Amino acid sequence: MRIRLVVPAAAMLVAVALTATPAAARSPKPVRDVTLIGRAGIPATDYQPGPVSGTALAPATVNGVTPPFDGQPIPGFSAAVTGNRQGQLLAMPDNGFGAKTNSADFLLRAYYVRPHYRTGPSKSSELAPVSIDGFLSFRDPDHKIPFPIVNESTKSRLLTGADFDIESLQRDANGNLWIGDEFGPFLVEVDKTGKVLQAPVPLADGTKSPQSPDLGAGEAPSVNASSGFEAMAISTDGRMLYPILEGAKVAETDKSRRTVYEFDIRKNKYTGKTWTISVDDPALSVADAQILDGKRLAWLERDNFEGAEAKVKQIKIADLSTASATGDVTSTTIADLLRIADPRAITSPARTGEFGVGPTYSFPLQSVETILPLGGDRVFVTNDNNFPGNDGRITGRADDIELIEIVVPGLRKH
Repeated sequence: MRIRLVVPAAAMLVAVALTATPAAARSPKPVRDVTLIGRAGIPATDYQPGPVSGTALAPATVNGVTPPFDGQPIPGFSAAVTGNRQGQLLAMPDNGFGAKTNSADFLLRAYYVRPHYRTGPSKSSELAPVSIDGFLSFRDPDHKIPFPIVNESTKSRLLTGADFDIESLQRDANGNLWIGDEFGPFLVEVDKTGKVLQAPVPLADGTKSPQSPDLGAGEAPSVNASSGFEAMAISTDGRMLYPILEGAKVAETDKSRRTVYEFDIRKNKYTGKTWTISVDDPALSVADAQILDGKRLAWLERDNFEGAEAKVKQIKIADLSTASATGDVTSTTIADLLRIADPRAITSPARTGEFGVGPTYSFPLQSVETILPLGGDRVFVTNDNNFPGNDGRITGRADDIELIEIVVPGLRKH
């Protein structure tokens, strides 16, 4: 979801929606329940090889950064899976700058990254480094995509942020990657090199967003913009996908409901089974999801605020096998990402003006959009920094991409 804080009207609407749920009423779990064990970061302006980008953005300085950009920025990560080697991750940004109209020069990729976590206090206040070992370029050289794309007439047909808004990522039992898109919403299958293998798969129930290329003239969209497949889990055997709508459907009267679908990879079709999980407030988003075991779903709920204004960044558990007759599933909060213990003083010393560090570490970044359970009770978390629009950590400075590992006691027993 890409709602920038530089749009005051949008922020005010969300603020009004959330005032009915004061922070004190949420009863967060004690800080000792979640512990920071590692922290690293990629500088916001660590541009990667590629063409100049951001040329459609207004040439205004935001958080110290002025477009266009000399190369391809990494605007944070919206999803991650394990990489090819120990300690490596394959992490995926979204469509770049937040809209079809401004992201045609942003190339869709996933980066191989290796965080060199700080695990204790340091003499330096700067974030520990992250190695970038290369990237996959998502592309359609075999013309599988049935609608025109930005690089339609080129040989490589590299995909851009004007073609898809990629938000979720999983690897199946065959090693292929599946991407959850918000513009369709679509499922996009690519091989391990990033090449599109088939036409994007639309929802079988006809759900379409305002940006869908399949939306007919005069046809009303079924979901609002930025409400497609932000989150998508996969079964532990790599055979079933569970894409989740970030927002409620237009026709739903209860705007707290979020639909979970089931897609059979081997049959290449939706099974027809759906479930419903609910956010605590209609203004909140389902930002990521992972299957722990069986049909126990760990999912990320967040608000649209940052810094001191952030109130909801939490991990929940929903067991899909316990659904009611109507498909509703109750969720339990297991981690509050705004209250994380730092007994090892990993965040010491702090950078000048840094918010949310110290004995109680906070992850108060606007678009917390990636969780990845690792071994045992360890969980990887990172952010989409809506480059350069977010400054939740240091006011006036574009947020870096922060990569952390935390321990959530009893993660796999809740």
